[in-house]
Amino acid sequence: MAESHRETVNSIRGLRNVFGRQIVHENLDLDVYRGEILGVVGGSGTGKSVLLRTIIGLHRPTAGTITVLGKEIGRLSEAEWRRLQSRWGVLFQSGALFSSLTVAQNIMAPLKEHTSLPKGLVAELVDLKIRMVGLPPDAASKYPSQLSGGMRKRAGLARALALDPEILFLDEPTAGLDPIGAAAFDSLILNLRQSLGLTVFMVTHDLDSLHAICDRIAVLVDKRVKVGLMADHLQDEHPWVREYFHGPRARAALVV
Repeated sequence: MAESHRETVNSIRGLRNVFGRQIVHENLDLDVYRGEILGVVGGSGTGKSVLLRTIIGLHRPTAGTITVLGKEIGRLSEAEWRRLQSRWGVLFQSGALFSSLTVAQNIMAPLKEHTSLPKGLVAELVDLKIRMVGLPPDAASKYPSQLSGGMRKRAGLARALALDPEILFLDEPTAGLDPIGAAAFDSLILNLRQSLGLTVFMVTHDLDSLHAICDRIAVLVDKRVKVGLMADHLQDEHPWVREYFHGPRARAALVV
């Protein structure tokens, strides 16, 4: 489908992020389309995670506008902001689970914050989310410290999916996983996108993930983004882009 006919669920215009004397983003524009998996890559210091945190309101930009699901962030009342937050889910790199809560209690947290559902229904939804991300039933009663790294990622994903979001934000979801675990997590994200109709904004450094599941790739260079298909970036002559997509770790990206 032509991009001009696709529904934009996240629009960024003229974004500027500055930390002290360091300009991280300058006049950055980006559109995210409904139903796509967008991979976001870039070198160290290019502000991949900063971009994600800015979109979800954890960082206030110096300039620019951000519109998510038709709502311009920065112009919302507190009640409107809470409603918008309930329409997306976030998985941070570490999982960001509450260490003092069980997996089930972690998944319950957004349900308790944003809904007034009866306890019985909440418990059923928690069980559903645990099954949805491929965790065994007994994971519900375990604490994050009792889980492997891969299981913590899945538990964090279950919490991100608790409110049936329209957009899923992922920050380095396969970081720290072995190749088998990373491939399994990629497949899980792809299946969830297909079954739930999710839009996925994924910050990653993993070329295998980009090749396996991303529809488009946004590359952060020179304080802005270059957005395109894998084939577009493979032909790009920008020094960093060329080194990244043709370097020694890029074999998966080059497989036809």
